[in-house]
Amino acid sequence: MARRYDCNDATDRTTGLREAASAVRRGELVVLPTDTVYGIGADAFSSEGVADLLDAKGRGRNMPTPVLIGSPNTLHGLVTDFSEQAWELVDAFWPGALTLVAKHQPSLQWDLGDTRGTVAVRMPLHPVAIELLTEVGPMAVSSANLTGHPSPEDCDAAQEMLGDSVSVYLDGGPTPGIVPSSIVDVTGKVPVLLRAGALSVEELRKVVPDLEVAN
Repeated sequence: MARRYDCNDATDRTTGLREAASAVRRGELVVLPTDTVYGIGADAFSSEGVADLLDAKGRGRNMPTPVLIGSPNTLHGLVTDFSEQAWELVDAFWPGALTLVAKHQPSLQWDLGDTRGTVAVRMPLHPVAIELLTEVGPMAVSSANLTGHPSPEDCDAAQEMLGDSVSVYLDGGPTPGIVPSSIVDVTGKVPVLLRAGALSVEELRKVVPDLEVAN
């Protein structure tokens, strides 16, 4: 039976974060608010948890799960060949609605799907999400919806779709934004915008003027 906690209530928030952290460490799924939409998450290093996440969404391995982190410092252990321009994007837009696709450390023991040696990573601008990520470390997180359905802006919508496939729901109220994060590929010599989202091409080019846009 899924448990739900109101993170706008201080006592419920403390209990909810503790229960969510315990669930993640057991390899179970949790739903958490972010600065874009609600996400469904699992321990990034639990292959079973990530597989359950994909199953809960009805999503295939061909659409690998992004990773959320609670601090830019976490990147040092996750990615390799991270360019100066990539760090400039981190400095300018994290925490926030920017996802970076980078080469992950080949030694990492994780299975996020068919990633071809890359990881899509972001630090969200939401206190509940950051507190959980700081406690448990990197999490595989995707929008908390069934594939093909709208991404949820509140906990009710997420719970209606995902039900008891999730152990803990952290209800932070409606999310501040419904526009997804912008995605920039930093695996090459020049950053490439893969998806325009909350951050426009113009905003990104103020930091990396040679940013290219994928066809």
